[in-house]
Amino acid sequence: SLLLALSLLSPRGSAGWSCPPRCVCASNLLSCSQANLSVVPAPLPRFTAVLDLSHNNVTRLRADWAPARLPHLHALLLSHNGLAFVSTEAFAHVPRLRHLDLSSNRLRTLDENLFSDLGELEVLLLYNNEITTVDRTAFENLGRLRKLYLGQNRIARFPLELLREGTRLPQLALLDLSANRLRAVPAGELQALPAWLRDRLYLHNNPLACDCLLFQLLDRGHRRHLSAVVDFQDELRCVLPGAPAPIKILALAGQQPLNCSKAREAVLEAYLGDSVTLGCDSRWQGVRSRHWVTPGGERVLGDGGNGSVVLLANGSLQLRALRPEDAGTYACWVAGPLLNETLYVELLVHNFTLHGPHDTLNTAYTTLVGCILSVVLVLIYLYLTPCRCCCCRGTEKPPAPRDDSINSSVLSTTPNHAGGPGEPCGSHIASSAGTGQNGRFKGGGTPPPPGRQGPKAQRKVSDPDSVSSVFSDTPIVV
Repeated sequence: SLLLALSLLSPRGSAGWSCPPRCVCASNLLSCSQANLSVVPAPLPRFTAVLDLSHNNVTRLRADWAPARLPHLHALLLSHNGLAFVSTEAFAHVPRLRHLDLSSNRLRTLDENLFSDLGELEVLLLYNNEITTVDRTAFENLGRLRKLYLGQNRIARFPLELLREGTRLPQLALLDLSANRLRAVPAGELQALPAWLRDRLYLHNNPLACDCLLFQLLDRGHRRHLSAVVDFQDELRCVLPGAPAPIKILALAGQQPLNCSKAREAVLEAYLGDSVTLGCDSRWQGVRSRHWVTPGGERVLGDGGNGSVVLLANGSLQLRALRPEDAGTYACWVAGPLLNETLYVELLVHNFTLHGPHDTLNTAYTTLVGCILSVVLVLIYLYLTPCRCCCCRGTEKPPAPRDDSINSSVLSTTPNHAGGPGEPCGSHIASSAGTGQNGRFKGGGTPPPPGRQGPKAQRKVSDPDSVSSVFSDTPIVV
């Protein structure tokens, strides 16, 4: 019979062991699929490597389902069981498990440290469940996990910080979050992820809200031919307020009301003398065969480079002591396992003396000094103006000596008279008593003593109506 033939294939040291009822055993593989089991059959051989319990009625996976340690078990299949409970100690006796299939069940929560005993787990299938809550520590100690399938659940928020930190799941290369209830994702943080992870980050069939950052994230992925975008571009849709149905995210370019613009790859800018590192963000993980081509056509291979251009171990290109001729477009050629890939990075090198910060500082300093000097000059003008004649009002100058008076004329016999106390400061008025008609001097006459004259009398001496006095031979004494 078939069971007898399979028993002959049993490894050495298994004498007396029999295959569990309703199971098919082939060497270290046990298939108990579709056997209408409600519990895990026991005992299980210690050498079991693959255990298939799919399509049964095992609704609870307790801590004692494997009472003995199974050090060789590396694949456990429990899909389609209606599984609703998994103990946090359920995997204590299977530390070498690398493939765990819990898909198509009724799991609702992923509790803390649920898989912490599976340090060698590489593939975890949790799709088509009823998961709504994922604890932050549910995937603790899964340092070798490469593929995580969480599609077709009810997750409204996934802890994407697990990906951003890059320490809890450092080997993760595939994350399926499709067909959930995600309404928003941190597009900026996802854009910072390496391309080899974004290549298999599945977000389709989620009720995402339309956003330009989300559009630019997927637009970059489409131009880079990332699998998660190219293969499911029709299923990548978003919801606009008031729209009758979801629309394609890649069709948001230039459409109202968002009017999103297409994403442009960032241009790296630097200054003379700086050192920069150009990253080669390939979608192939762990590729070692890559080289760079400079704008001048020089190839930089994996054995390093010259003193100013160095190829680092992670595939990045380091440029030291930048010169103007270092500006241009650099090409990174990557030999992937299936296809080759070429990435381009544009570098702009600014002249530091023309565009550096020193010129800005000098301009600001000059402007500040000019403003201060202007304020000082205005204050001097307002408060230190030289004194004029109005400053002398209320003070009386002593009369100038008669011998030193520059107002006396050698041709005139008319004496000068000092002004009285009521006269203006420094003014001298000539007497009209010693003059005759047309201002001529009357001979033999004695000038009368000066009397009090009113303002009208004083003003008459310089009356402009007396035109002849201007042309008189007698000099005018002021």
